[in-house]
Amino acid sequence: MKNGKPNPDAETDTTENLKFTPAQGDKPTLDADGEIVDAELLDEDGEEADFAGFPGMDEGMMAQVQEMMGKLERVDELEKENADLKFKLGRLAADFDGYRTRTGQDLDTAEDKGVSKAAEQLMPVYDDLERALTMGSEDPAKLIPGVKAVQSKVLTIFSKLGLEVTGQEGEHFDPQWHEALQVVPGDEDDKIVQVFQAGFRMGDRLVRPARVVVSRKG
Repeated sequence: MKNGKPNPDAETDTTENLKFTPAQGDKPTLDADGEIVDAELLDEDGEEADFAGFPGMDEGMMAQVQEMMGKLERVDELEKENADLKFKLGRLAADFDGYRTRTGQDLDTAEDKGVSKAAEQLMPVYDDLERALTMGSEDPAKLIPGVKAVQSKVLTIFSKLGLEVTGQEGEHFDPQWHEALQVVPGDEDDKIVQVFQAGFRMGDRLVRPARVVVSRKG
């Protein structure tokens, strides 16, 4: 108002401002005629505004942008899942390494106990050999019976440990348990006629093959 008279320019400004008054709370936005409009979709001229404030963007382009944003969000989720899987894999590798270390230690301990047990079983044999040698030095005729007694005790100890002797004279030759060092003529095929070194087996597992001489007809 100038000099008590209405200012037409001020009225025009007021009318234009009404077109862009944003909604407050639950109150709708009104245009110059008092009609409800969506303030986010109108520009300064009262026309439909561009999407998301991007000039020239239509509805199809907006859909593409939204699709791209969705893919980017999915990529972020996959990266988080990948990081989580890498962390779990690292934990699993560390656990397995610890398990392997503990298993190796357990095997070493079991092996040491096995060796100790076998040595403990063989100590009486050592004592018998010492006595046999002492007696044999005084009377050589007593040496052979003493050695045979020691041999019998050793075989008894082997049996307790699960070892079984294989490869004796008269036994049928079996390449699974025996090693033929020589073949000589004989009355039968594949018969052990001489043993150079006894073999030992533990169940179905060969510990040491018997080294033998085998007969062959003709």
